[in-house]
Amino acid sequence: MIEDDAPLARSIAALLRAGGHAIDHVAGGEQALAVVASEPYALVILDVGLPDIDGFTVLARLRQRGERVPVLMLTARDALDDRVRGLDLGADDYLRKPFDPEELEARVRALGRRRGGDPAAVLRVGALTLNRSTGEAEVAGRALDLRRRERSVLESLATRAGRIVPRELLIGEVFGFDEPVGDNAIEVHVTRLRGKLAPDGPGIRTVRGVGYMLDAG
Repeated sequence: MIEDDAPLARSIAALLRAGGHAIDHVAGGEQALAVVASEPYALVILDVGLPDIDGFTVLARLRQRGERVPVLMLTARDALDDRVRGLDLGADDYLRKPFDPEELEARVRALGRRRGGDPAAVLRVGALTLNRSTGEAEVAGRALDLRRRERSVLESLATRAGRIVPRELLIGEVFGFDEPVGDNAIEVHVTRLRGKLAPDGPGIRTVRGVGYMLDAG
């Protein structure tokens, strides 16, 4: 999230973290350009009015260097020309301030699914069903009681079922860069998930030195 209004940034971050998202926040455009290059983000939330370079310039530079990450632009402006300009520069969606928190969450979920390669709201892997809109999950009709980060790990694995998900990628999708991460934090969440998925759900394999894989079948 690139937003220089500190109270608004805190409220958006709290809202999205409560929904299971890991979120990193910077307040300036130049810093944002450096940070986005360092992580495979699922989504960028970009304010138009920034203190150094404006959001349009940030967006243009991201697209010029080949960044394909979805971008949701936030603006206090209501001019049609500004919305058209943002979309023409490569924005994927546009939201005008003030906005409804539920609408922001819905747009974030939709754009995040697009980045993951599967726009469907409901993922099905064997007996596992995961609703990415509501966060609800069940195995063979049995509801799973998942903690926020367990749900994030499961979604990351289920989106890439049958493929190895590097440990570093999981950490980046589950924790923000300002959140402390213990040496075995991911392992703890994976162990809990295995217990909750058993005996009917897909297994989670450990690929030593690399990461984890959710069985596809």
